[in-house]
Amino acid sequence: MFDVWKVGVMAFELWSTSLSTITMRNHLWQTQPFFSPKMMQENQRMVTEKLEASMEAGLVMQKALFNSMNGQLAPWWVTSKHTMKPYHQRSSANSRRLAK
Repeated sequence: MFDVWKVGVMAFELWSTSLSTITMRNHLWQTQPFFSPKMMQENQRMVTEKLEASMEAGLVMQKALFNSMNGQLAPWWVTSKHTMKPYHQRSSANSRRLAK
């Protein structure tokens, strides 16, 4: 049951850091011109990181699907934790970077 707790904590951290990152990015967009090199680089980085996290999460889901087809079922909390991990790492890193 401790693993289920860890998934809940990870989901809460992901939610809170995502909300924080969205707030800080909105502040940047309101205070700086969108065509400035700094903002263009930040926007490019944002999109690239989201695509990379989506691909990693998709790979985890494919691996879980193939394992289940071979009879190696993993509990939902294990699959959830592995799926959220790329988003959690990037969201936490973005929140720390933008807070500077």
